[in-house]
Amino acid sequence: MTATDTHRAIEAVWRIESAKVIAGVARIVRDVGLAEELAQDALVAALEQWPKAGVPENPGAWLMQAAKHRAIDLLRRNKRIEQKHDEIGRELEEKQERAAEEIEDAAEDDVGDDLLRLIFTACHPVLSAEARVALTLRLLGGLTTDEIARAYLVPEATVAQRIVRAKRTLSEAKVPFEVPRGSELEARLASVLQVIYLIFNEGYSATAGDDWMRPGLCEDAVRLGRVLAELVPREPEVHGLVALMEIQASRAGARTGPGGEPVLLLEQNRVLWDRLLIRRGLAALERARDLIGVPGPYLLQAEIAACHARALTAEQTDWRRIVMLYSGLAQLMPSPVVELNRAVAVSMAYGPEAGLELVDALKDEPSLKSYHLLPSVRGDLLAKVGRVAEARAEFERAASLTRNARERTLLLGRAKKQTDQ
Repeated sequence: MTATDTHRAIEAVWRIESAKVIAGVARIVRDVGLAEELAQDALVAALEQWPKAGVPENPGAWLMQAAKHRAIDLLRRNKRIEQKHDEIGRELEEKQERAAEEIEDAAEDDVGDDLLRLIFTACHPVLSAEARVALTLRLLGGLTTDEIARAYLVPEATVAQRIVRAKRTLSEAKVPFEVPRGSELEARLASVLQVIYLIFNEGYSATAGDDWMRPGLCEDAVRLGRVLAELVPREPEVHGLVALMEIQASRAGARTGPGGEPVLLLEQNRVLWDRLLIRRGLAALERARDLIGVPGPYLLQAEIAACHARALTAEQTDWRRIVMLYSGLAQLMPSPVVELNRAVAVSMAYGPEAGLELVDALKDEPSLKSYHLLPSVRGDLLAKVGRVAEARAEFERAASLTRNARERTLLLGRAKKQTDQ
């Protein structure tokens, strides 16, 4: 194996194993920032040793062991422990030796719980949503700062600052490296699911930039969701989110045309939908249903996605059921965006006039003032009822609000189509 091949192998191993290594070390040192530094030290050791000695048979275990040894060495050198040791004497020394043994014993525990702790720590509500996303992608997705910056179209320095501040905030707030229990678990789990879905949505429909989709982010989010589902198999909303992401991800191959242009849901070639992902999504949906009495927001959204997935053509879609599901979602999680989506479903089930009436009621909603999908949907419904001049104006307004170049082109094209009629 050449040196280049070895470095590629190390890079691949690191992408797969880094989250486990960081999680395993974090349980020892109780600080995710410090854990990442120690894991990076192990990576540096691999870069030094593997080109000479060859890639070990179990490279992930090698990295884990190297990082844990560094963590244990660090704790043993810890000045605070040494000071206490001097003050209290032999008795405490014996306790510390026992503590060190406990640490070493703990280092042999299953990594599954460590990953779960790492997810809950990286997604702690004490951090902003942007910081949670950046830290999750860095620690659990194995992405570099540059990769996260490119994915979110922000300067690398901005992402680096977010990550540094996030780790500092967690340390200063003394956020415990543990999985919360009871009501706190429910609240923190909601934050974890929100972060994973934020990552997925940014990949599924990019906020800005020249590409409408960033498939890599979708894949990262789905992978994190699957990991979480294995770690907390009795949480229905986790399976609901996995189902939602799997089914939505199944449409990736049909969402853009040959030139990267967006293809809207009703115009997609459903033959291009990934049936394996749909089957996985529907299976996750079944798992969620089996666990729950009252469905939560992710399960309801997964049910809506499943309605689309089961329809072989756009015309076969059960829009009345989708209206019912959106009504349930609006009761559970009222928001203008949910109302806008419900209006679309109503228009498909009961005619564009019925949908337009609901959309018009949202025109003055302050939170949707800069939301390009409001004029986009209204333009579509106005076009369907023959009010082409108003439709054109709405499509042009939507184009002025979006920051995504592909979507802007699509909307301007739809505006021009109204002019040409």
